[in-house]
Amino acid sequence: MDILCFSPGQCVCIAANQNDLPFLFRHRMAALRRLRLCHPKAMAISNLHTSSPAFAKQHYKMLVLGGGSGGIAMSARMKRMFGAENVAVVEPSEMHYYQPIWTLVGAGAKTVASSGRSTASVMPSGVKWVKSKVQEINPEKNTVRTDDGTEISYEYLIVALGLQLHYEKIKGLPEGFEHPNIGSNYSVQTVEKTWKALQNFKEGNAVFTFPNTPVKCPGAPQKIMYLSDAYLRKTGKRSKANLIYNTSLPVLFAIKKYADALWDVVKERDLQVNLRQNLIEVRADKREAVFENLDKPGETKVIEYEMLHVTPPMGPNSAVKGSPLGDEAGWLDLDKESLQHKRYPNVFGIGDCTNLPTPRTAAAVAAESGILNRTISKILKNEKPDKKYDGYTSCPLVTSYNTVILAEFDYTGQPLETFPINQAKERRIMYHMKADFMPHLYWHGLLRGLWGGPEPYRKLLHLGMK
Repeated sequence: MDILCFSPGQCVCIAANQNDLPFLFRHRMAALRRLRLCHPKAMAISNLHTSSPAFAKQHYKMLVLGGGSGGIAMSARMKRMFGAENVAVVEPSEMHYYQPIWTLVGAGAKTVASSGRSTASVMPSGVKWVKSKVQEINPEKNTVRTDDGTEISYEYLIVALGLQLHYEKIKGLPEGFEHPNIGSNYSVQTVEKTWKALQNFKEGNAVFTFPNTPVKCPGAPQKIMYLSDAYLRKTGKRSKANLIYNTSLPVLFAIKKYADALWDVVKERDLQVNLRQNLIEVRADKREAVFENLDKPGETKVIEYEMLHVTPPMGPNSAVKGSPLGDEAGWLDLDKESLQHKRYPNVFGIGDCTNLPTPRTAAAVAAESGILNRTISKILKNEKPDKKYDGYTSCPLVTSYNTVILAEFDYTGQPLETFPINQAKERRIMYHMKADFMPHLYWHGLLRGLWGGPEPYRKLLHLGMK
């Protein structure tokens, strides 16, 4: 029997027997309610923050660029450190999405509505919300200019602008999404198209792609393949389907322990994996996908499809890329241990916009948020940062509608696992953690600045075996 503890005296049991799952989740929900009660001020959703079209010159002690996972998590922490009136967040979007759940939305297991909440509801109360897009960052002058021409100055800056999707770099996209049978779990506009394509599948090739660029959540492009396989088996169509995963990578997954387990899944379920294949064109009217062989330049192959899931090329945020803050490739240039900028000591970063050599995931943001909070607190005291980010990240590899392989690892590629079990094995309990538990921790923990550190699962769960 595993014991799941939220704080001293507040524990629930994780049953080793999966038949006890209803018991677990009844108590999990009760524990989450108690977690909220422990932090009534921090957990309350309030509309008392201020927002503005940002037409006047403004100055803040701490300016946060981006209202995604990292930006909201850090603004909540900075509010406690600097005071709400001294913190501002620049974010143009009215909606905030928990994107990790889109894997399940694309497979019909969750709704897209369940993945989103208004930005107003997640913005820390009292913090200034500047509803604009970052146009230019000038770290020499400690200023940021928004798309309406407003100049905002700062003493300290946190860059959490995420990355950019580039469907347009694939010939025939994004206009190809107007046709049926093609979708993408990486955009709120296209994730439901994935589910519709899967439902409409009759027979033929179901093709899943991984681009020749860095991506966020690098396990997601193959997760939808496993879920599609499960759906087609459930609906009796699997015998007429040929599932193909074409990846630009030379490996199925970067960490060998989990890659070996995934290869077993691939073989057991008769899935076709082709390495070093990069999608360069979609002929949606003909239902054809064109791939280049990265090991043989100039060699291409056309595959007809009944269903196509596209993972788009991705790249750095344009405001970062066009500023002195970017490295040669345009990613925010950080010290990988302290998350402080290498050339501008009053600038920090978190999440997908950075050049940290670890996969871009929500779990990485959770880990980074605790380290970054500690780094900034030390800098304010003119002390040297004493906590180092080891690159911890996590990728719950969904392999069916009720199983997950939970990959956790660090900068070196070594497994850095939370649970005293073999996490390379498909487990039902890990699926429920991914589908049911983690969204609650995201909305009520990470975004409130109450969850995060070098080992985010351990830090929250304080897992022990009894």
